[in-house]
Amino acid sequence: MKIAFYAPLKSPSHPVPSGDRLMARMLIDALRQAGHEVSIASELRSFMADAGEAQFASIMTAAAGEIERLRTLWLSETPPDAWFCYHPYYKAPDLIGPGLAAEFSIPYVTAEASYSLRRNEGVRAVAQRHVLRAIEQAAVNICLTRRDRTGLLEAAPDCRQTMLPPFIDTSPFLSQSHAAVGGCRIVTVAMMRSGDKMESYRMLAASLSLLVDRPWTMTIVGDGPCRQEVRDAFSALPADRLLWLGEKDARDIPAILRESGLYLWPGCGEAYGLAYLEAQAAGLPVIAQRTAGVPEVVRDGETGLLTPEGDVEAYAAAIRRLIDEPFTRQQFGDEARRFVHEERSFPAAARRLGEIFDEFVEKTT
Repeated sequence: MKIAFYAPLKSPSHPVPSGDRLMARMLIDALRQAGHEVSIASELRSFMADAGEAQFASIMTAAAGEIERLRTLWLSETPPDAWFCYHPYYKAPDLIGPGLAAEFSIPYVTAEASYSLRRNEGVRAVAQRHVLRAIEQAAVNICLTRRDRTGLLEAAPDCRQTMLPPFIDTSPFLSQSHAAVGGCRIVTVAMMRSGDKMESYRMLAASLSLLVDRPWTMTIVGDGPCRQEVRDAFSALPADRLLWLGEKDARDIPAILRESGLYLWPGCGEAYGLAYLEAQAAGLPVIAQRTAGVPEVVRDGETGLLTPEGDVEAYAAAIRRLIDEPFTRQQFGDEARRFVHEERSFPAAARRLGEIFDEFVEKTT
């Protein structure tokens, strides 16, 4: 099929890296591997940080312009066979696709759509009406986590939905070589910004402060506006235990992971976390919190350990266990590698997308 792809939160071609941009790009690659022709329909970003009426009005005007542009294009050429919207939600609704899909009688598809009843206030409520319209109209809503699926069904019980587990490109992680390191080399890879990321860094530092008697060293990969706050959070730990690498190119990450033995990231407020899949693809067990969509990407007691949300002592105890039990750590790492390479790879996602389109989309064209 010829698919018009749109990501209202952040275009796949946006210059700033993020998990959203990465997943958008991977969905496009997986759709192409499934045999579809994919093009980015629009670069318009509908993201509303402050929920201001003026900002929303401006975005609505820009969306109307995009609708007219695409309408003119599609009338002069062949329209696409389907519209695919990635991650519409209350801060970034799809203000373009639903109307055009209905006008040109093509299937409308969402992936990682989310709906929250508690966000129905002011401009957010208006934005969510657009999200709800999209969910109800969709030939299928592709959910990456059970949490998102539950939210959709609460808002639109009759909506068509199915599951596609989060996935990554595993090809950079095919090498199984690991550098020999003494003790336990821990690693984390995360942006240094306010909010949930900073809370995760604080929890990680607090947990490690309970484990200074254990033989660990830690590599920290990441940078951002909270760089100094992160360093301050770790200032009570022995400086010779910490290796600060700053921001690294994505191509460097697989080698850094392979030089380590354990991946730590508490994951406060994490939707699911593609970095967990990357770490496991490199053969590392993961320790995270049992929160939001994290259980979708880390199998507790098989590929890592998940601890209760906000419990620093439980998180520290999980770290202590895998430092003290190298055999368990190796078992988890081997299973983590198998899990991601066999079940969460591009080929697996392409197969699943092929099944989804066969069942929900192509029969409506």
